[in-house]
Amino acid sequence: MASIRPFWWKSRTCIHTPGYPPMIPDDLSNSNLLTAINGARLVHLDGRLHETALLVAQEANCRGIPVLIDAERKMEGLDDLLSLSSYVVCSAKFPQAWTEAPSVPSALVSLLLRLPNVKFVVVTLGEEGCVMLERGVTEKVQSEETDVDDLIEILKLKRDGNGNSPTCISSGVAKLRADGIGVVSGRLFVGTAEKIPPGELVDTTGAGDAFIGAILYAVCANMPPEKMLPFAAQVAAIKCRALGARTGLPYLTDTRLESFLDFRAQGAATV
Repeated sequence: MASIRPFWWKSRTCIHTPGYPPMIPDDLSNSNLLTAINGARLVHLDGRLHETALLVAQEANCRGIPVLIDAERKMEGLDDLLSLSSYVVCSAKFPQAWTEAPSVPSALVSLLLRLPNVKFVVVTLGEEGCVMLERGVTEKVQSEETDVDDLIEILKLKRDGNGNSPTCISSGVAKLRADGIGVVSGRLFVGTAEKIPPGELVDTTGAGDAFIGAILYAVCANMPPEKMLPFAAQVAAIKCRALGARTGLPYLTDTRLESFLDFRAQGAATV
């Protein structure tokens, strides 16, 4: 994908040139598939080439490898992939479009109810940050229910509006109710994006992909959600300071990521 974005315009043009002909299941031999996922700790699929993606997801499930689905919009075959997923990262519009729920928080409840294997769903909101619902353990939750829309407003009020760095506010594990939809046990998180000074903002192309890439790393590294969401936001913000989708992507040695990676010294797994 190429990006053309004059810095004096607040828009961009992306030229996408997918491979042709598209890969079909018959193109992926069993030996090649097994070689591809052997030793993998996580499989990432974006819903494209859904028939081939489904074959990969099914094999990953058989081998106990979790699957993360990047759900940007409703697509053919996406429902089958979601049913096999352990994690979902989606665009701001997807949850309501897929569930027909009246709000993003209630849509998150609906997603976890309809997808019992999913451990968490993250909704990306661009410069507004992100929202995440993590499935909880019902036995550890008190009986009182909490309205999920009310809870997210409470969390938003707790955000630090004065800081520039990404932050994360979380609730405790609770029984979250979405009116007319149901109740799910879980924790709600509200993450903020970095406030990038106008003079440093160069190109947002690929910021969402950078965010998801950081989520993938965080899951493999057993990073807690309170670290994962600000970490992903920071990676995306660093990318936005350079032209193109890849030029600005940071390495783990980048000093701007040190505060998010110090958990590794405490015994967490690394990639």
